[in-house]
Amino acid sequence: MANPIQKYLSGHFLAMVIVLQVVMYVSLFLNFPLVRQVVGIVYLTVVPGLIFIKLLKLDDLGTLEIIVFAVGFSVAFLMLSGLIINQFGYVAGLSFPLSTLPLSLFINTLIIVGAAVVHLRQGKIKKTFSIQNGIFSPSLLLLALIPVLSIIGVYFVNTTGNSLILIIMILSIVALFTLSAFRERSSKFYPFAIFMIALALLLHVSLISNYIVPYGGDSPAEYYVFQNVQLNGHWNPVFAFPTDEGLGRFNAMLSVTVLPTVYSNMLGMDSSLVFKLVYPLIFALVPVALYLLWQPYIGKKLGFLAAFVFVAQSTFFTEMIALNRQMIGELFFVLLLLVLLNKKVKKEGKFLAFAVLSFGLIFSHYALAEIFLFLIFAAWAVSVFYLKKPSFNLQLSMIIFFFVAMFSWYIYTSGSVVFDSFMTFTRSVTSQLGDFLNPASRGQTVLTGLGLVQSPSFLNTVSRAFAYLTEIFIVLGVIALIRKKNPFRFERDFTVFSVIAVAILISLTVVPGLANTLSMTRFYHILLMILAPFCIIGMWAFSQLLFKFLFKNEKKIIVTLLVVAVLVPYFLFQTNFVYEVAKTESWSIPLSEYRMNPVQLYGYYGFIDTYSVYGAQWVSSNVPYQYNIAADNGLFTALTAYGVVYRGYVTGLDNNTILRPGEFAYLSYISVEYEKLTSNGTLPRVLNQTDVVYSNGGSEIYYNPKP
Repeated sequence: MANPIQKYLSGHFLAMVIVLQVVMYVSLFLNFPLVRQVVGIVYLTVVPGLIFIKLLKLDDLGTLEIIVFAVGFSVAFLMLSGLIINQFGYVAGLSFPLSTLPLSLFINTLIIVGAAVVHLRQGKIKKTFSIQNGIFSPSLLLLALIPVLSIIGVYFVNTTGNSLILIIMILSIVALFTLSAFRERSSKFYPFAIFMIALALLLHVSLISNYIVPYGGDSPAEYYVFQNVQLNGHWNPVFAFPTDEGLGRFNAMLSVTVLPTVYSNMLGMDSSLVFKLVYPLIFALVPVALYLLWQPYIGKKLGFLAAFVFVAQSTFFTEMIALNRQMIGELFFVLLLLVLLNKKVKKEGKFLAFAVLSFGLIFSHYALAEIFLFLIFAAWAVSVFYLKKPSFNLQLSMIIFFFVAMFSWYIYTSGSVVFDSFMTFTRSVTSQLGDFLNPASRGQTVLTGLGLVQSPSFLNTVSRAFAYLTEIFIVLGVIALIRKKNPFRFERDFTVFSVIAVAILISLTVVPGLANTLSMTRFYHILLMILAPFCIIGMWAFSQLLFKFLFKNEKKIIVTLLVVAVLVPYFLFQTNFVYEVAKTESWSIPLSEYRMNPVQLYGYYGFIDTYSVYGAQWVSSNVPYQYNIAADNGLFTALTAYGVVYRGYVTGLDNNTILRPGEFAYLSYISVEYEKLTSNGTLPRVLNQTDVVYSNGGSEIYYNPKP
């Protein structure tokens, strides 16, 4: 029986699309900013995917599954349609195919044609939309307050420096998690609660600055390739500087070139807000999709607890904020697993859905695509050659399709720089195999995870203890799965995926240099998409073993108490709540920016301020920077992202730098406000006030005039 959303879409979908398009065009031409953004985000991120769902006849999907698949298909559609008009726009005489008007006309035309096809194929079913019970209940409204607290808290931090509201937000999440863990009746709110918690955690980091938050990651470089595409109104598959593997890899990813250009131009949205607001909104659906993946095997309550394990780990809301292409890629990664394992996706539409989502993953993140290919191929090989039972879900045709599509894209875009970098990483790992007995070859993060690096403080030791507990319970959970000493019956393919994920995790700690190809924290975060449920299963198995003489209901209470006792402190340490309350060294910019060491904040995390941005933009407009400019730490942040200055033209600035005649030097906020005030600063001695050609009080440009 079709659910209410399916009934509604069948009867009124075409009319709904027409109304939304009229609103979009009116808001575009009359410049109604708020309407254009709010309606546009929903329209672009949901409607195309709903069309795909109807065309693929995925009629058995539930309401929640429709939502997550609709978003995934929509994002894939935006990248594919942007790619098509980019590559063939010149045929129609479009010099700037990715500018606002061509994009809007092309994408809206595709959407209206798709909606018309859906309408003609299915006819108009005279059934009205019925609102499900509880959709506007007080409980949901209370849950919605958590991201509101996050937004207000960030605003409060930015204006007063006080993080009290963010602390209340974190405590609210703890209260919600604890209450949900003990109350079975709240199961219908689990997906919405997961989404609200995830969104609140993401926004409290992404919105802490008016600019992108690098957190020592790739977002400045991602923003650079995005700005290149948006400013040129065109994406060039071959990067302008072929020898730059790093930027070349980013340029090959439509998730940080074409996709943000589509959103920014069609919504009339500040380009920074696309990464800071739209991407977190999409990424917050990943734990919801994971809940859908796990829930058939472990139930609603344990699925919710496992989703909390995933979002509570700090990589989810810190490092990922600086990895926009991976945020998009992870949605496709999970949806591909859902397509393979969800019995509601029938055979007729499975391959087409797999193909569309495969392109989404391949266009989004090269490392995730490679991991997914390895995962499905290894699972297929285990099923065929070890278990001697071919998998119904893992068809060889799908694996071959993904392999061909992935390597075709990576070889024929950006001068095959992605493929070349893959080979470079392979050679790097192979060359380090001789250091097998040297623990240092595994990298600092792996050694820390194994407990081989001394903790900097007592609180950090306690934090590690709780992190180790979650890892130990994951191991216990996988052992319980293999020994079949639990009531949870996973599908065979998911069991194989889980064993392979554990094998990958072991390889990362054993094989020298392997973890450094992506970073151990990111690898662990990715593997949690498969392994997080086993943390909860491990707690269940441990409780059953320790308290096997208790009655069933008493055992449930013991498991819940253990989950809360481990995961609540784990979450409080991961968010740095404990460090902020104790006023010890903290790694959280939202909670502790006001008392952070400037070198940590502006240097290590690359925090971007207004002074540095304005200085970078002045350089971009006034300095002939090709091969004649030196820069401090701003080279890797503001100058790259907001000056859109190619980093290959800029040299690093240190104590030995001497400006030759005709050369410039860019100083960001950390240099102007902090290093120049100290006697042992790292600024060149040759700089003096007579050389300043630009200053805004927090950023300066120096120039050595020609003789």
